[in-house]
Order: sequence, then C-alpha cells, then structure tokens
Amino acid sequence: MKPQTYASNSPILLTSLALISLLLSGAIFGFFYAWICSTMWGLDAADPKVAIAAMQAMNGSVRNAVFAPAFFGTPFVLILTALIAKRHGRTRAASAFLAAGVIYFFGGLIATMMVNVPMNEALALVASPDDPATAAQIWADYSPKWQVWNIARTVASGISLMLTGYALLTLREAKI
Repeated sequence: MKPQTYASNSPILLTSLALISLLLSGAIFGFFYAWICSTMWGLDAADPKVAIAAMQAMNGSVRNAVFAPAFFGTPFVLILTALIAKRHGRTRAASAFLAAGVIYFFGGLIATMMVNVPMNEALALVASPDDPATAAQIWADYSPKWQVWNIARTVASGISLMLTGYALLTLREAKI
C-alpha cells in the first residue's frame, strides 16, 4: 500500500488550487477580452501615430509582476490542479482541468509568444513617423493581424475558463 501524501489527501489543497485556477483563467481571459472590445477599437479610432505610440507604451508596460502569474502561471496551475484532482479520484474534474491547461498553453501562451509578441517587438522598433500616410500604413499592417490572433487567444482562454468552471462544478460530484 502506498503512503498517502498531504497533497493527495488534502481537499483543502485541491479546493485552493481549483479556485486559483479559476482566478487565473478568468484574469487572462478578461485581459485578452478587453483588448477585443475596447482597447484595439479605441486605438483603431485614434490617429494612427497616436495608436502606434500607445501600443508601444502598453506593450512595454505589460511585462510586469502583476501580469506574469496570469499569463505564464495559468497553464501550470491548471495542470497541477488536474494532477491533484486525479489523485483525489476526481477524474472528470482532472480531465477538464488538464484540457483547460493544455488549451490555454497552446492557444493562449504559445500563440502569444509565437505571433503577438514578435509583432509587438517589431512595432517597438518603429520610430513614430511624421507622415500621416506612413503611420496609417504601419497601423493598417499591424492592427488587423494582431487582432485576429488576439481573438484566437481570447477564444482559447475563454474555453479554458469554461472548462475550469465545469471542473469546479464536477468536484462536488461522487468520485468518477
């Protein structure tokens, strides 16, 4: 018979991790969603020169200790929660937490690192043009593609959030 560890025996740990999973999933979904429904529309409505400068400033400020846990930590907390749920015999919840973690990892974190971040880094190198037509072209080349990928990562993080909610609901069910 295997000795039980605190992690595998503690409903408090599982509940705490499940709630942290929900918080992080909700935070990152909300972050991406806000870009869709306000930030990018506002920048698109602004003078392109202003939009470029504002986006450069936002991209420069987002790398911080407040953003990092939700962006980088979410998939790992979800996967850890899945492992603990599995050890508690909560197979349905474990599967949902695991799926949420994998979906966010690839659809949110990796997609951002492969597409949005390189686009942001390229925009950071652009000197704010004096010519309005040049600024308009730079923004037109940047914004639509960036937004498509932002929608993709928002959908992925939204699915992760829904799966996390589902997993929480199933934790109260009989062990499956």
